[in-house]
Amino acid sequence: MNSLRSLRYSSIREALIPQYPTKLSSLCPLYFYNQRRWLKPVDSAQTRLENRTRDNRLDKLIVQIRKLNIILEISKLMSRKKRGPFVSLQLMSRWKNLVGLNVTIGGFVGKYPHAFEIFTHPFRRNLCCKITKRLKAVIDEEENVIRECEVDAVKRIKKLLLMSRNGVLRVHALRLIRKELGLPEDFRDSILAKYSLDFKLVDLETLELVDYDDEKSLGVAKVEEWREVEYREKWLSEFETNYAFPIHLPTGFKIEKGFKEELRNWQRVPYVKPYERKEMSRGVERFEKRVVAIIHELLSLTVEKMVEVERLAHFRKDFGIEVNVREVLLKHPGIFYVSTKGSTQTVFLREAYSKGCLIDPNPIYNVRRKMLDLVLLKKRHSRELLQTGDESHGEKRDVVISSHDDWEGERDGDWVLPILRKSD
Repeated sequence: MNSLRSLRYSSIREALIPQYPTKLSSLCPLYFYNQRRWLKPVDSAQTRLENRTRDNRLDKLIVQIRKLNIILEISKLMSRKKRGPFVSLQLMSRWKNLVGLNVTIGGFVGKYPHAFEIFTHPFRRNLCCKITKRLKAVIDEEENVIRECEVDAVKRIKKLLLMSRNGVLRVHALRLIRKELGLPEDFRDSILAKYSLDFKLVDLETLELVDYDDEKSLGVAKVEEWREVEYREKWLSEFETNYAFPIHLPTGFKIEKGFKEELRNWQRVPYVKPYERKEMSRGVERFEKRVVAIIHELLSLTVEKMVEVERLAHFRKDFGIEVNVREVLLKHPGIFYVSTKGSTQTVFLREAYSKGCLIDPNPIYNVRRKMLDLVLLKKRHSRELLQTGDESHGEKRDVVISSHDDWEGERDGDWVLPILRKSD
């Protein structure tokens, strides 16, 4: 019995303790080194994205803008209805996937009483919704401001055409960043066809530059203006400023050994500037610096100095970008910031923002900021809404909506009488 027990213990001990061949005992250190070698971290675009220093204010701004975009999309769907300004919540419940919501439409619109007015239909007794006067007024104001800034929009398009390799851009790429460039929805007819002396439509999807007379005045990049100020006011040498970019590292950024020296050397690397029509310089570093300059200038031309990363890829062919755009953006955290909030990746021009707001605002940005402020009110000051036009007509709201309620209204369809329309 004792011999069987000792045999069992010895077999268990042999299974638990690793046994190495005596012939490989001298190779064990090399074996362990080879194993550790494969655990070396990989430096890729994905790892840089995961390990980047977060900017909480810009991330928060993206979340707020996404909510605003959903509200604007809902208001656009509501305005397409021909039966009147009212839409039943039962019908709106079908728009959940269209606007990209993961909650019910009723629960969402109930959080924003300054944007949506919810009431009970007097006859059908089902819950209906319409856009508030304040939101409608700001939407109309944005359209008017975009029309007034038409000349600036033409300059932006011409500058993009001057940056392209052959003075040609695809209309589809412009359409994707229409809102970022401050273009109206019908920009093909209202701008591209109207200013035929500046550019022309070669076919339905190709835009070509015609007038090169303003190349000297328009062919100055935004970063060139910054360089001139640095050279004139800070008394820096031309060698230090001729090819430099403004660097604004995020708060909490860990500066590793040798980082400042590498950054100083990169700032001095010469490259072919965005509006220069020269032969590309050889060298990966110079080519990537030109890509940085092109993206920097494109972001400078946008209204809010930000754009989705995926939409930048549609300009790669026209601008001659043959590298991974996201990888270039993540290599330069002092110039760009990539946010992953809102189910998309959005790149910001870091120098243009301070504390989550644009440093140098423009008329279109100011109007969109009004919209955002209206959304950020949520339920604050909602008592004032009960004392507005409804009470002046001797009417009262039949229902007060709570954002925690999960309702979609009675399923009576989208039935509204135009005669019940409230006067605006």
